[in-house]
Amino acid sequence: MGIAFKSASISPTNTQKRTILVAGGAGFLGSHLCDRLLQSGHEVICVDDFSTGRIDNIRHLLRFDTFSFVRHDVIASLDIPVNEIYNLACPASPPHYQADPIHTMKTCVFGSLNLLELATRHQARIFQASTSEIYGDPQVHPQPENYWGNVNSFGPRSCYDEGKRSAETLFRDFHAQYGVDIRIARIFNTYGPRMRPDDGRVVSNFIVQALKGQDITVYGDGSQTRSFCYVADLIEGFIRLMGNETTIHTPVNLGNPAEFTVRELAEKVITMTGSSSHVVYQPLPIDDPRQRRPDITIAKRELGWEPSVALADGLESTIAYFERQLVRPNSELFEVA
Repeated sequence: MGIAFKSASISPTNTQKRTILVAGGAGFLGSHLCDRLLQSGHEVICVDDFSTGRIDNIRHLLRFDTFSFVRHDVIASLDIPVNEIYNLACPASPPHYQADPIHTMKTCVFGSLNLLELATRHQARIFQASTSEIYGDPQVHPQPENYWGNVNSFGPRSCYDEGKRSAETLFRDFHAQYGVDIRIARIFNTYGPRMRPDDGRVVSNFIVQALKGQDITVYGDGSQTRSFCYVADLIEGFIRLMGNETTIHTPVNLGNPAEFTVRELAEKVITMTGSSSHVVYQPLPIDDPRQRRPDITIAKRELGWEPSVALADGLESTIAYFERQLVRPNSELFEVA
């Protein structure tokens, strides 16, 4: 299973202080979630295989007795007594999930199956990090949870899109057949510190190119739209969904309903970085969605949640993070045995 840095003190009968497993906990979202859970007084077990996660994201947590790390690929089963499970274990950017599409599909399906079986054994509540990619290139705008989507099952993005759809099905069926207490969040574009500079997502791409004075690469004509949710807002949504006691067992959209064109984002990044970069246009990738914006009616009504961080404010802290990353010596990212 791997090597744990520290052993968490497991106390599953304590309803106040819970033992929580975060699969994919060394990744962008997972590491912020670990921060938040530790700050709330819980014991956190971070599970990651470092396929896209980084030791730098969790290094600051290793000093805490209530934090432990296990290097493990969730494609293989594991058995750790826990009260709650967050499943964030899957590459989320197109270059990374397309690099090994079979492993991506296995992570979505086998990983979800193993964690659901773990939840069943220990009667743990379990959270699935699903995705707005469920909706494909949507023909309904904005996208509500009851929209079934417009997804290509035979394209370069299918390993991720269909993998996440299959994972949702597994969660639904474990709830129906075994009574597992499930939560499912459909995550829309999220950005913030700890994104990988090479992850191929639009925010990180634009910021890194601007800081390096390189041309800003916009695919298509830049008129396609996205919504951008700052990471702290998203993590708040995770916590509220997982802690909700009205038993929301159906998918819930979490994202920022403010909509921007990709061209607008490029121009904003250039302005905020003071870069001399110019926008250049490249052909649109296959199956790239033209519009993407969440309908967050359910999250607002049931969770009292909506994003509060404006794009300019979130970009400011994200740009500062990448400035630090680009000037410091390159650290060893995979130093765990």
